[in-house]
Amino acid sequence: MKSTPRTSAARTSAAALAVSTAAALALTACGGDSGGDSGNEITVAFAGAVNAPKEDVATYAVAKEQGFLDKEKLKVKTINADGSSAAIQAVTSRSADITAADVGSILAAKEKGVPIKAIGGLVQNWPWRIAVKPDSPIKSGTDLKGKKIGVISLASGSAPYARAFAKDAGLDGQKDIDLLPVGIGTPAASALNTGKVDALALYTAPYAAIENSGTKLRYLPNSAAFQGIRSLTFAAREDTIKKKKDALTRYLRSAYQGILFSSVQPKGAMQIGFKTFPAMLSGQSAEQRLTGDTRVLQSFLDSATPAQGEPESFTNWGAISDAEWTKTMAYTRAAGQITEDIPISDAWDPSLLPAANQFDGAQVISKAKAYGPK
Repeated sequence: MKSTPRTSAARTSAAALAVSTAAALALTACGGDSGGDSGNEITVAFAGAVNAPKEDVATYAVAKEQGFLDKEKLKVKTINADGSSAAIQAVTSRSADITAADVGSILAAKEKGVPIKAIGGLVQNWPWRIAVKPDSPIKSGTDLKGKKIGVISLASGSAPYARAFAKDAGLDGQKDIDLLPVGIGTPAASALNTGKVDALALYTAPYAAIENSGTKLRYLPNSAAFQGIRSLTFAAREDTIKKKKDALTRYLRSAYQGILFSSVQPKGAMQIGFKTFPAMLSGQSAEQRLTGDTRVLQSFLDSATPAQGEPESFTNWGAISDAEWTKTMAYTRAAGQITEDIPISDAWDPSLLPAANQFDGAQVISKAKAYGPK
């Protein structure tokens, strides 16, 4: 059954983003192309330094192993980038054709003149949370004043979220909290457990991994202000959208089928992930990691599928309403990632989505229910 609904930038962060964006603009001028046959080959950049039980598995590994990519006659290459800003840089420099990046980073790059547009939604339920140790004296956002908050990096989506959370609680997001890069997984858990930081600002999948390792957490609730804000979103260069529109559409169609399959069969999807990305095992056996990593993958799937309903009712994949764009724009501006609103049409090209949704969801669900690892 589907679970119940789940429930800014410091000068350093802005500088990091500016450097990354400037590099992207410089690389843009270098030209080059990420693929040979523009009709059948594309390169995907994952916004993570290493592959993990999230979109890497659901949108690519499953789509590849289950034949969704083959049916679309697509040859897909993947690369890894250390965060959304780096993933956008990879797309802008033509090292990749498409990425799923934090929408705030997409808008920030757009404001600085990077020729990129969002083309399809991915994470539709706000995944970011503030977590503390169960016995922490921090009970609400106001208690974060003067505290150190661990973020993935100063150029990641967790930094503006931490500042926006503080601002929403009535604090000065620039002055009242200190941000400290701690990464994810073991380093983040260690930083919290040793008191290096007082709280963490991560998204649901890393938290699931931390809890799998035995660290107990308590979450501060997000206010209603964070509902309807978009996070990871597929994006591509504007000229790539024109040149490879059909290939990008076919990739989105495969990716959305992969998510649907995974939402029905998360355990099987995780087993596929281990086959595709064996480094995720970190020296352990698939049996040792399967339960915990399936839980991590499920936390991603909960953010990437409707909060209500069953897989049979999932439709309109990738859609982002104008209301959601407006709210996301306001959040991104308040978080300090952009200085003024960007016209939605300048940042968003939904023209690929009608064709990307042309697949038989019932057939995918049936395939998932019948799946058994080989």
